[in-house]
Amino acid sequence: MAEFKSFLIEEVDGEVKSGFKMLETSNLDPGEVLIKTAYSSVNYKDALAATGAGKIIRRFPCVGGIDLSGVVVESSSDKFKVGQEVIATSYDIGVAHHGGYAEYARIPEKWVVSMPDGLDLYSAMALGTAGFTAGLAVERMENNGLNPSMGPVVVNGATGGVGGIAIDLLSGLGYSVTAMTGKIEQQDYLKGLGATEVLDISSIDLTKIRPLGRETWAGAIDNLGGDILSWLASTVKVGGAIGSIGLAASFKFNTTVMPFILRGVTLAGIDSVNAEMPIRKKVWGRLASDMKPKHLDKIVTVVPFDELPGTFDLVMQAKMRGRSVVKIAD
Repeated sequence: MAEFKSFLIEEVDGEVKSGFKMLETSNLDPGEVLIKTAYSSVNYKDALAATGAGKIIRRFPCVGGIDLSGVVVESSSDKFKVGQEVIATSYDIGVAHHGGYAEYARIPEKWVVSMPDGLDLYSAMALGTAGFTAGLAVERMENNGLNPSMGPVVVNGATGGVGGIAIDLLSGLGYSVTAMTGKIEQQDYLKGLGATEVLDISSIDLTKIRPLGRETWAGAIDNLGGDILSWLASTVKVGGAIGSIGLAASFKFNTTVMPFILRGVTLAGIDSVNAEMPIRKKVWGRLASDMKPKHLDKIVTVVPFDELPGTFDLVMQAKMRGRSVVKIAD
């Protein structure tokens, strides 16, 4: 097969360097499924990896991109046929196995999901890891008993990819959603995604978090960690649940056992990387059906492959709103 373009992350003299490089399929990692990549996406993890700002890459060199959608062009697997549309996210993709920022990717069959009815190559990456993570959080919380009759659900990090999609899919499921943000100027955007209310994070006094605050939320999706997560734990209602997704503010938080033993609050850690295939297929199926967001067009910006490097600085500077989908090929 002729050479194809990739975005390769390397280590040179102890420093992370990244850029476009031509590869051949013989350079790709082992796997049963060779995919012609159509789309990938830009996640915070991708920006950390490409810029070297975080110790994300576990093996150099590595093609970046933790997400991809595309069409199978070769397969030694009975599960996937040539011409089939597929999704591959998480596991070692883009961190220790050549990922989605290339015109071709070879992926182990156990990491590949068949495209569910209701999604296509573009919409699958408009969701990507961010959408899957948001969907996984809602699935976990609903399994804990969350339902729209219990009251409002709050989502922080609301202008980010996970936050925006979480607002969109929760509102579509009938929940009253409060978007929590430090970018109050984006309230029209957030209400356009389905938020009933927008809460300015600066209005919360995080120096006076009580062990048990006023019961406010039936559920919460937390992208921040730190003191905000402490505050959320103290304000979730009896029987409510928190989906802990991110640590954009801090990986630490201080709390007491009181919300958990006196109100029965559940703190559910959401691990999208290692989610087992049965739950992975279920969540993707729901993202294509009852959980399918209605406002992806407002959340997503399409980035040509050639312009990929310019998106990483925007992500690192918190200037990126919503999701960036990378168009690898037609």
